[in-house]
Amino acid sequence: MIPKIILGKGSTRRLIAYLFGKGTANEHVDPHLVASWNDFAPDPGRSPHRDPKEVEKQLYTQLDQPVAMLGRRAPRTTVWHCPVRAAPEDPILSDAQWAEIARRIVAAAGIALAGDTEACRWVAVRHAADHIHIAATLVRQDGRRPRRDYDIRAVQREARRIEVDYGLRRLKPGDGTAAKRPTSKEHFKAKRLGQDATSREILRLRVRRAMAAASTEAEFFALLEATGVTVRLKLGPSGDALGCNFALPGDTNEKGEPVFYAGSTLAPDLSLPKIRQRLATTSPEPVAVRPGNPWHQATAATERIPHHLARSNDAVAQGQLAALGGALDLLPLTAPAAVRAELERAAVAFERATRSRIAADHASAVVLRRSIQAIWKDPARQGDGAGLAMLQDVALTAVAYAMHWHRTRQHAQQQAAAEQALIHLQAAYAQITEPVLTGLASRAPSPQTQRRYAHHLQQAVPEHAERILTDSAWDALAAVLAEAEAAGHNATTVLDQALNQRTLDDAHSPARALTWRIRRLGERRAPGPRAQAANAHRTAVHATAPRLQEPQTRRR
Repeated sequence: MIPKIILGKGSTRRLIAYLFGKGTANEHVDPHLVASWNDFAPDPGRSPHRDPKEVEKQLYTQLDQPVAMLGRRAPRTTVWHCPVRAAPEDPILSDAQWAEIARRIVAAAGIALAGDTEACRWVAVRHAADHIHIAATLVRQDGRRPRRDYDIRAVQREARRIEVDYGLRRLKPGDGTAAKRPTSKEHFKAKRLGQDATSREILRLRVRRAMAAASTEAEFFALLEATGVTVRLKLGPSGDALGCNFALPGDTNEKGEPVFYAGSTLAPDLSLPKIRQRLATTSPEPVAVRPGNPWHQATAATERIPHHLARSNDAVAQGQLAALGGALDLLPLTAPAAVRAELERAAVAFERATRSRIAADHASAVVLRRSIQAIWKDPARQGDGAGLAMLQDVALTAVAYAMHWHRTRQHAQQQAAAEQALIHLQAAYAQITEPVLTGLASRAPSPQTQRRYAHHLQQAVPEHAERILTDSAWDALAAVLAEAEAAGHNATTVLDQALNQRTLDDAHSPARALTWRIRRLGERRAPGPRAQAANAHRTAVHATAPRLQEPQTRRR
């Protein structure tokens, strides 16, 4: 159940006219009162022998009376409007049930406590099966102001209790960092325009992608212009830009003017100051991404995210999640057409998991952001698709850890968002990896070579050996080992290095995880004989040292 408080000025006349009207798309059906402050307020929907407009006037006049009595002493904000909507899968509630829900909402908000005969005047109007609108005036009948301390939070808490009491879908409690939901009007407009999503949702994704892809403010605005987004800056007295609004081409109001959305209303982290903070963030010392394959660099940076979530401070962890969200925003633009929609759904879902009340240390994730930007600028470097596959593999683990991290901090909405994103990523991963693994398996080495690799694997990780050797990806793993060996690497050393990079305990498929790690290691320049001997010695020492225990969070 979703309540949403909207404040207004002046009379309730226009609000009452809208609630009892046909709606912007004739969506209002049988509008009528289900409850009121005195239980016998005039009902334009249930007065068949009177002109409905006369009854509407009588109703809003009675609602406005306490405000009118104050004259010039009336507050500036006088109208309190709260739509309360049930979930699509919830049962249809009766008028009596909606009436009780309305009374609980106005009591929780401080508008009208039970038994208070001098409380604010209010009505609850039902014009659809799944929601009501509560309209109230913000002057009590005794002339005082209602005490609405933190009414938004209070109403949300009461809605969670109502969900339990009525057996409705239970929503996750929020922390005030969620993006604003599209309104009913925006949904109807999107449907009328033939859009799959509302303008607000389309703009949010485009602005997030521009922020993830840009290195400077000028580049950010240039990227938005390239995608057709109109930007209007809010200038201060000095001429400096203080904020920015965004509009889509073709999205106009009744006057034919573009409909602009402030960045902060698209999402809390999309205001101009927050965007500037993200773009300008650098570490204390300049961080240079070493020349090389950006897919490998992004994969290595993403592979470190679970470590940061498990052991770094919360600010660093939150910064890592923000960077991961930016990476997921850009990945659909680099992926094959067949998986773009699934990756985009994953990015949209994970967007909610990128924010919380914890301030993010964006400097901790510079390497991931820069490598993803390099991929976006030149996605063709992934070649056979292995780059996207290996990045997806480590992203699955990172998102699973994000889910656990949010759970331990009681971020219910963010945890649910990460869980939903994981489902979409798994679906995309299956489509991305199968052709790549099939191609690698076709180049598998001889059975004798495979037996040699298997023997070392059984000695190095006996706890995972059987699972790896029986995995369908074993042939692909043997192939990348053989390719690394052909490039001058020592296969045993490379395998040991891959095993020591990170535990396999939380890997959905240890064979696939090793395949991508060895693919990255094998494409590096092969060390000389002395370096190989030194690497072998370090690997042997590392293998005998006790390993740190990783959190037991498994991907599903």
